[in-house]
Amino acid sequence: MTSIPRVTVVIPVYNEGEAIVRCLDRIGREVLLPAEILVVHDMPEDTTVPYAQEVSRTDPRVRTVLNTYGRGPANAIRFGIDQARAPVAVVTMADGSDDPRQIDELARLVDRGVAVAAASRYMPGGQQVGGPRFKRMMSRWAGRTLHWFARVGTRDATNSFKAYDTEFVRQVGIESRTGFEIGLELSAKANRLRLPVAEIPTIWLDRQLGESRFDVGRFLPSYLRWYFFAFGRKLTYSQLAARAADETILEKENSTRG
Repeated sequence: MTSIPRVTVVIPVYNEGEAIVRCLDRIGREVLLPAEILVVHDMPEDTTVPYAQEVSRTDPRVRTVLNTYGRGPANAIRFGIDQARAPVAVVTMADGSDDPRQIDELARLVDRGVAVAAASRYMPGGQQVGGPRFKRMMSRWAGRTLHWFARVGTRDATNSFKAYDTEFVRQVGIESRTGFEIGLELSAKANRLRLPVAEIPTIWLDRQLGESRFDVGRFLPSYLRWYFFAFGRKLTYSQLAARAADETILEKENSTRG
């Protein structure tokens, strides 16, 4: 592939095995914009890799990339966006919960000038089917209150299925290191910069195969951190970049002590 893609699809994976074939086939059929599809894995022996590489033989848009930022979904997403060649990056899950028909629509919103385009389960026309009840309640409450009181431009700031202006992401940096809170972090940062955030309705389906690795007790503190960060005065790019740089320095210091 020599031409520059218009959208980079970032898919964090962990031992998805043969199930990734169906995911990639659906994305391959539905994404019509010039694209690259990055399957981001944490270890060379991940069971997803041979199946994704088999798909790449017939679809050159697909590429497996080894995440070198550290294990976990946040690092995989962070690494994938950093590797993106396109001006728009769309993060989607490998479990079939997201609707790949909406990838182009989300990317086009970013093309039109929004920093973050969210697929929203909680706006009119959206729906969430399945999933743990407590997690659904917390996510809906967070999305609605951020929309009402912090004026974030989406009612579903916690959903991972989002499109981002890659230049925006690179300027503000990503501080998340644990779970899937990157969607909330970048929505909050766009809000503090007073950049436009938009949404389209989506129908989210709970994963049909395997088990979710979302641990509410482990990830909740990170979500609360970014929830409260969304409220506040306008910030500048340099202020947000400085925060991200400080986080990186702290991370390296902690790693050295360890």
